[in-house]
Amino acid sequence: MYTFSSRLKTVAFALMVLGLLGIGYSFFTAPKTIEDVERIEAENAAHGHHGDAAHHDAAPHAAHGSATEATAPSHEGGEAAHDTTHAVAAEAPHEAHDTIQAEAAVAAAGHEGHNNNDGDPHTQEAHAPHADAHAAHEGHDDAHAAHKEHEEHLKHTLVQLQNKPWSALYVSALFFMLISLGALAFYAIQNAASAGWSPVLFRVMEGISGYLIPGAIIVFLVFIAGALDMHKIWIWMDKDVVAEDHLIQAKSGFLNKTFFLIRAAIFMGGWIFYRQYSRKNSLAQDEATDNSYFKKNFKAAAGFLVFFIVSESMMSWDWIMSVDPHWYSTLFGWYVFASFVVSAVTVIAMVTLYLKSVGYLEYVNTSHIHDLAKFMFGFSVFWTYLWFSQFMLIWYADIPEEVTYFKTRIEDFNLPFFGMVVLNFVLPILILINTDFKRLTWVVVLAGTIILCGHYIDFFNMIMPATVGKQWFIGAGEIGALMFFLGLFIFVVFTTLTKAPLLAKRNPLIEESKHFHY
Repeated sequence: MYTFSSRLKTVAFALMVLGLLGIGYSFFTAPKTIEDVERIEAENAAHGHHGDAAHHDAAPHAAHGSATEATAPSHEGGEAAHDTTHAVAAEAPHEAHDTIQAEAAVAAAGHEGHNNNDGDPHTQEAHAPHADAHAAHEGHDDAHAAHKEHEEHLKHTLVQLQNKPWSALYVSALFFMLISLGALAFYAIQNAASAGWSPVLFRVMEGISGYLIPGAIIVFLVFIAGALDMHKIWIWMDKDVVAEDHLIQAKSGFLNKTFFLIRAAIFMGGWIFYRQYSRKNSLAQDEATDNSYFKKNFKAAAGFLVFFIVSESMMSWDWIMSVDPHWYSTLFGWYVFASFVVSAVTVIAMVTLYLKSVGYLEYVNTSHIHDLAKFMFGFSVFWTYLWFSQFMLIWYADIPEEVTYFKTRIEDFNLPFFGMVVLNFVLPILILINTDFKRLTWVVVLAGTIILCGHYIDFFNMIMPATVGKQWFIGAGEIGALMFFLGLFIFVVFTTLTKAPLLAKRNPLIEESKHFHY
């Protein structure tokens, strides 16, 4: 029986506490009003941050004067320019209105002169005020249009900045929950295949899948918060957006709050039910006198995998792809599957190596580690194949509705977008391609760390461009969320491992697994 070490428990609690502080800080500092956004942009400009988060289009700048230029020298200058922006915005329409009235009076006088002096060569001078008044009208309209455009920019930026802490929370919550789901799916595959090499690892897989229950609850709470309009991660939940978007209206039969929550409850309920049922049978088999519970788990695994394939695909459409409701990909479900399953296998390998290092799992040998590393290698190649297939076909077809997904990510998320390809494919291939390297603990840990970082960034890339756009950066919210859910994951998994012996001793294939050599 595994004993949860006080040192590991302390690390888990420390991560959770620090993570909660980071999450709380990100929510506390998120802007609440448009005025907060203006202040943030003015401060960014004043401190020389000339990125997209600090600037908006040239037309609003023209309407509001040269406020950005005035902000460059110093922070105090930025505040002055911020005030000037408001002054110019407020005064420009009034000045234009006064000018129009004055010039209209002159135009009327000129018009009388035109009627009484048809042959006068100076008659053309009477038309000049008309032209000036018309120009003033146009200036007045331009000022209003620019002001409205500026307000729309601020509202859009406000939504993105308010989404940022929620999105950071969601990315980490979803990532760790899907790792536990991936471990459960891998466990089901081993049971359905009656694999002889893996039963000595079953309790590790069951321990990791134990996080599925709290992880699913947290993710579901994020869904409920969205349905209550507490955030705008899924813009199709916003009635105002749907009212002006015919494409989203056409999908409203599927993309609506009620059906979305019902589907999520069914998916999560089905996964958790199988996890609890298979765990119960696995423990019961230890005390059984026959193989009845083993047979039940075999049948349950086969049924679960059918449900999993369908629910996982729909889950990826609902929870990830629909953050970009105009975009779709026919292989997106497989892409998401490859990403979280390779992460799950990696975590199985790393937890196994940790338990082995502290004196447990005596029957696990280098051949078991080698096979886990082969799955890490194989799923990394499979993920790359799907990534390239999706990217290449969309790039080659060049259909506007499809290329917008990659255009946004390449332009605004260039480093994380291409960086995760290196982390998820190039480095794992170079490290794990050698057969002997797959048996070395430090090599598997190194490759595993790279894979987990790369696929976390992959989920970051899937969610953030649609929810925060150009306002993204790695701050307290992102780091805090990652630390909190890592700490919670460690605590739940290793607590679950203490609840039962680490060896499924009555599994019919356990002896084959004990003596497995490759």
